Amino acid sequence: MTITIDGHGLTIEKVVQVARGHEPIAISSESRKRIEKCRALLEDKIQKREIMYGVNTGIGELAEVILTPEQVERYQKYIVYSHAAGYGKPLPEEAVRAAMLSRISCHCHGHSGLRPVVTETLAEMLNKGVTPVVCEKGSVGACGDLSPMSQIALGLMGEGEAFYKGQRLPAKEALTRAGIKPVVLEARDGLAVINGSNIIAGLGSIEVHDAGRWLKNSEIAAAMTLEVLNANMKAYDERLHKVRGYPGALESAENVRRITEGSELLAQKGKKVQDAYSLRSTPQVVGAAKDALKWARYMFEIELNGAADNPVFFPDEQIVLTGANFQAVPMAFALELAGMAVTTVAVLSERRLNRLMNPHLSAGLPAFLTKGAGMFSGLMLTQYTAGALVCENRVLSTPAATGSIPAAADQEDFVSMGMTTTLKTRQILDNAQAVLAIEFMAGAQAIDFRKPVEPSRGIQAAYDVIRKHVARLEEDRPLYNDINKLKEVVESGEILDAVESAVGKLK
Repeated sequence: MTITIDGHGLTIEKVVQVARGHEPIAISSESRKRIEKCRALLEDKIQKREIMYGVNTGIGELAEVILTPEQVERYQKYIVYSHAAGYGKPLPEEAVRAAMLSRISCHCHGHSGLRPVVTETLAEMLNKGVTPVVCEKGSVGACGDLSPMSQIALGLMGEGEAFYKGQRLPAKEALTRAGIKPVVLEARDGLAVINGSNIIAGLGSIEVHDAGRWLKNSEIAAAMTLEVLNANMKAYDERLHKVRGYPGALESAENVRRITEGSELLAQKGKKVQDAYSLRSTPQVVGAAKDALKWARYMFEIELNGAADNPVFFPDEQIVLTGANFQAVPMAFALELAGMAVTTVAVLSERRLNRLMNPHLSAGLPAFLTKGAGMFSGLMLTQYTAGALVCENRVLSTPAATGSIPAAADQEDFVSMGMTTTLKTRQILDNAQAVLAIEFMAGAQAIDFRKPVEPSRGIQAAYDVIRKHVARLEEDRPLYNDINKLKEVVESGEILDAVESAVGKLK
């Protein structure tokens, strides 16, 4: 179904639908009128020789250089050329698509001063699947994601490279195959494409979405471990969490109760009066992560629906204001918190995994979940891998958002480093998916040792998905393929979808 973009009502879910699901978009007619009205203001001011940053002046430290009328027309091309100075491997196509959508939404406010054809061509590229090749590194998250956004602008111009139908092509050829006419940039057009932190906004939106689903997967993994260790479920009683009052903790405890409902494993005798923190703190820790992600979502959806540009044109007042609406600090802080939240919950997963492995802590399960401990090492080394991933995530949780390095001859003397935050948050999530995969693998192995006592319906659904992809460990075998495969399964949402089909939508 076509998603209408008008500068308002763009959610993280809609970003994912367009970026990952290739849902088509349409620019609202009211938005086009706003863009046209703003463009008329800019052209009037150009005719009157009024000085406007980035239109008839240089940028950054060169903002005091006034351009001649002849230079104004050519200048936008050179802005794009000079700023396309990134490094590294290409960003995923979904990240670039999300950035393009974010920029289109910004334009739809009618405060950017560009021609409608620029925004409409970006939308056409999205709808027809032409995605510019964009290096992942080079943005400092201020003045916008200038380097990567300039590669998007190059694609719009028919220069640089683009992905199209699974091929990496010269952008001009990709546009030609898709039936799209390249844009010849005029005054303001180029800067209006690049002067926002839209890679951070787009990729960060996907990360917030994926982190939310990862937290639900973490609750399923926790529930599986709780069942096989016959945990004391008083720690999940709703009354306990109501008296403290954190909404995330209430949601997490409810999710775990629903997943584990009817478990024969949890009906066994021999419970401890109080379990270790890694077993009984899940609602408090995962709940705090849920509340953190709610704030991150709030911040990102403000960005997705705001006019993040510079300068900002106000046609009704006939004025142009320069400022710093490109600054990515609001999103950088949100992603730093999201990364820290995921890292912390992954620590819980690794500690639960340790309890499954350790015969002194595992409520009668065999050492390292193997029948032949000594001859066999079982799943011993999977905990090493989980530990290594958690350690890496702790390093990655060191803030980049406090790491400003001045640019542009100190004219841009404070920057957010939000792109660094975004890239490391993506790696945190990738590592965390693997940590959960390892706990799921161990949990399924533990269920096999608990048979014929049955798990809950929710955990049985998770177990069935795991066993579809990873066989029970009867004797030692190389496990790296199992870990990598199950990580993909966790990331795909297959386990989450199966559990929600069994117990209903998780909060």
